[in-house]
Amino acid sequence: MKVERISAIPFTKYQAVECAKLVAREQWGADAAKAEYLGGGSFGRAVSVQANGKKAVIKFLRAEGMLEKEVNDLALIKNYCTIKIPRVLFSRKADGKVAADCYAMEMIEGKSALFALGMLFMSKKRRLAFADEITSALHSVHMCTSDKFGDTMHPDCDSWTDFYRPFAEAVLAQAEKMFAEGQLPLKVISAMRAAWAKFGIIFSENVKVACLIHGDLNVGNIMVGKRYKITGIIDPLNSMYADREYDLFQFDNLTGKRFFLRETYIKKYGASKYCMQKLAFYGLWNEVYCYIKSGVYVSLIMNPLIKNIYKRLAEL
Repeated sequence: MKVERISAIPFTKYQAVECAKLVAREQWGADAAKAEYLGGGSFGRAVSVQANGKKAVIKFLRAEGMLEKEVNDLALIKNYCTIKIPRVLFSRKADGKVAADCYAMEMIEGKSALFALGMLFMSKKRRLAFADEITSALHSVHMCTSDKFGDTMHPDCDSWTDFYRPFAEAVLAQAEKMFAEGQLPLKVISAMRAAWAKFGIIFSENVKVACLIHGDLNVGNIMVGKRYKITGIIDPLNSMYADREYDLFQFDNLTGKRFFLRETYIKKYGASKYCMQKLAFYGLWNEVYCYIKSGVYVSLIMNPLIKNIYKRLAEL
C-alpha cells in the first residue's frame, strides 16, 4: 500500500450518471430506463442503472490502478463468503468517452445497515443473531489462506510484521512530515508516537496464518432488506493476506459496537494476547492513512481512536 496523497480524477455525480448511461448502452444495446446516483467516497462513484431488462451497479474509480485489484478481490472474496458478495458483470477502462475506469456488479437489494436506523432498537437477541451471521461469514473468508503475507495480487512476505511494519513506519513518517507542516494536530501525532514506542510489545506474538481479509467490513458495508435480513456484503478495500485481526477494528466503527460484532467474533474464534492493543493500533493507523491519501480529516472518527489507543496502551 503506497503511503501518499492520491490525486482524484475530476468526476462529478452528474458525470457518473451520464457515463453510467453510456456504458449501459454500450454493454446492453439499449438506453437506460433508469440511472440513479448511489453515493461514493474520495475515490469512487456508484450509480445504479437499468436497461434492456437488466440492472447493475456501476462503480467509477477516481484513482488510477484500482480496477484490476477491486475486480480481483470481489471475485476472490465471493468464492469464500457465506453471505452474498456482488458478482462482477464486466469492467471497462477509461477512454475519451468515459474519464474513469469502471466496473459493473450485480445489485444487492436493500440498504446499508448504517442507515437502517431501526436496527439500533432491535432486541439484544436479534442484534446478537445479526452479529453471529456476519462473523460467521467473515470467518469463512478468513479460512482462505496463503503461504505468504501481503496484497492479494502478489503476497510476498514471510511474516505479518515483514509486511505491516514497513507500512506502519511509512504512515508514521508521513504523519510526522504533515505535523511539521501544520497539517496534522498534535494530539494525533502524540498518540501515534506513544503507540509506536510499544510496537514491539503489541506485535510480539507471531501471526501464524496469512488469512484473506475483507479490509473494510463495517456496518456501512453490510446490506439489509425487509425485516433487516442481511442481503449482502459490499466494498472490500485493501484486501490482503494478513493477520485476521486486522479485519476486526472496523467492527467498532460507526454503529458497530451496538451489534457486538467484535466481541462476537472473538468469543467464537479466539484472539491473540494483545488483540485489543493491535486493534487500537490498526484503527488509528488506518484513519491517518486514509487522511494522507484523501486529505479528508474526520474528527468524529479520529477522536475516539486517539482515546482508545491511550486506553489500550495503559493496559500493557
